[in-house]
Amino acid sequence: MQPAARVISGPPEGPDPGYWVMRIDVHDPETYKSYVAADAIAVEKYKGWFLVRGGRYEAVHGIARSRNVVLAFPDYTTALAAYNSPEYQYALGFRTKAAVAEAIAVHGG
Repeated sequence: MQPAARVISGPPEGPDPGYWVMRIDVHDPETYKSYVAADAIAVEKYKGWFLVRGGRYEAVHGIARSRNVVLAFPDYTTALAAYNSPEYQYALGFRTKAAVAEAIAVHGG
């Protein structure tokens, strides 16, 4: 799936970027499309961008999921605010119906 056109793509803007790291198994692709569209609203609002969105992978240790996503934000506080925002929580409703996933926020400093 391609990122929404409005979503920022580029290098971190600042010394302490924050990241979301997500591992996902999608079991309802149609509902997941709604998640991707709604997710883009929160990502844009909080000036995030996708570093990894799907793509080729190899599980070199442990159990893998079929989809891997890494997003960057200007800082860790913003990454957490984006995840907890009403916009993302709305999107999360679609993801929980469409997929099994783990997500963590990571401080990049």
